[in-house]
Amino acid sequence: MRWLRLASLIAGGVTIWQLIVTLAGTPPYILPGPLPVVRAIGSHWQELLGHLQVTLLEIIAGLVLGVVLGSISALVMTLSPVLKRWLLPVLVISQAVPVFALAPVLVLWLGYGMSSKIAMAVLIIFFPVTSSLYHGMQQTDRDLLELGRIMGASTPALLRYIILPTALPPFGAGVRVAAAVAPIGAIVGEWVGSSSGLGFYMLHANARMQIDVMFAALAILALISLTIYFSIDALITRLIFWENTKELIHEQLS
Repeated sequence: MRWLRLASLIAGGVTIWQLIVTLAGTPPYILPGPLPVVRAIGSHWQELLGHLQVTLLEIIAGLVLGVVLGSISALVMTLSPVLKRWLLPVLVISQAVPVFALAPVLVLWLGYGMSSKIAMAVLIIFFPVTSSLYHGMQQTDRDLLELGRIMGASTPALLRYIILPTALPPFGAGVRVAAAVAPIGAIVGEWVGSSSGLGFYMLHANARMQIDVMFAALAILALISLTIYFSIDALITRLIFWENTKELIHEQLS
């Protein structure tokens, strides 16, 4: 049903798009219709596919690294109050500086290759993942922790059986946000400086006034971003099954 709703929303959006083009009479160099964009996808498929592979690899690598580094930071701050006092200001400062303003610096330091785009995606993902997991672990029931200590549970056991299960639902929300914003980092990095990727291809098409090709790259990017988000959302929903069970119980009781 979720994928059916998504398909319905996409179909509705395409219909509205076509109505705007038809009724407003917008010229194709401002807003091409869906059909010219589909034809552009068909005629430039090989080029689009090559650039898509680069952008997709940047998004996935940035997402994985951002989630891993964010999780490690949250665990460190939870287990070590001393390190928390040092890491927390660094996290706040990292978000005080506009992330997009760092894109030219990252390109300067890491070059025009894939590394600067992955680093950009990691910077965007890092804070929501760290914040969601850290605050999730802070919500652990103190009575359960005290009971576990009385029963002789070690710190790793408390972390595995009490703290992490409590923190997983907020962490899942943070990962969902990360999946939604990961493509932004990769595309902004490609706009600042690159020689491949969908962001680069969009700028290249725009410079040549191939607006239908630019919209074709944008449509593919949107489709891939939605696929990544809903795939991760389905995976998280399956892994954190007890949260869904609680929601069903609340619905039945109400």
